[in-house]
Amino acid sequence: MRSTDPAIRVDGLRKRFQATQALDGVSLDIGPGEFFGLLGPNGAGKTTLISILAGLARADAGHARVMGHDVVHDYRQARRALGVVPQELVYDPFFNVRETLRIQSGYFGLRHNDDWIDEIMHHLALTPHAGKNTQRLSGGMKRRLLVAQALVHKPPVIVLDEPTAGVDVDLRRSLWAFISRLNREGHTILLTTHYLEEAEALCGRIAMLKSGRIVACDTTRNLLLHTNEHCAQLRLDAETVPAAWQARLQRDADGRWRLNFGDYAELENLLADLRAAGIRVQELHLQEPDLEDVFTDIMQRT
Repeated sequence: MRSTDPAIRVDGLRKRFQATQALDGVSLDIGPGEFFGLLGPNGAGKTTLISILAGLARADAGHARVMGHDVVHDYRQARRALGVVPQELVYDPFFNVRETLRIQSGYFGLRHNDDWIDEIMHHLALTPHAGKNTQRLSGGMKRRLLVAQALVHKPPVIVLDEPTAGVDVDLRRSLWAFISRLNREGHTILLTTHYLEEAEALCGRIAMLKSGRIVACDTTRNLLLHTNEHCAQLRLDAETVPAAWQARLQRDADGRWRLNFGDYAELENLLADLRAAGIRVQELHLQEPDLEDVFTDIMQRT
């Protein structure tokens, strides 16, 4: 693979399951060393795309490559370049944590891999459970073990499919600290998550899928600039507002008024009308749009 080639390239991928068109012509390039987010509602096609990259499903049309290796014609090398953390908690109940990771290393022809296994277990807080049978692990610990299995062969591309679903805050923090370190060291990260604040904080670029099609793909910064929707929350010393604003302002259970606006001139006009009516503003809070606002807007419009 040349340094200028994408770490992941999908071109015109199509996949149908009976009456459901899971992927409908998806094309996407993810560069080496990117932290890339793939977002979409349930059924959008995210897991199907990941399954094709991992060789677990065969596309009806199109091509996919990992580190320059075709996932069909050069499956062995493509799979070696990829580490996948699946959504489902899949584990072998007959081995302990360390044995599981040693066996996983063996699948990739790795021997004497204990130093790296120890480092992974340390960063994922699995060391105290190294000798524990996987069947006795909590759900959060099983999730950590899945992450460790995906990393055991030091893949250049790491795919995380809802990695923090149902896990505690401490794991989320330690996991993201470790994954961010791997990303800084040059690993390419592809993340799917329903925690949009994670995607906003971590991902440099994001693609959004809906009904098997990419409906948005841009840097996280540009996507956040995509909407001009802002929100102001005000606490007033009056129970009513000027008549011209009664249809625009909503009142919450705490007695604050909320204005959604696209242009700061609207907010200036509201404040001027309040002053003219003798209504004093006691509190004013401005909220900038976040990725959830952008995501909701794009899903509703497409």
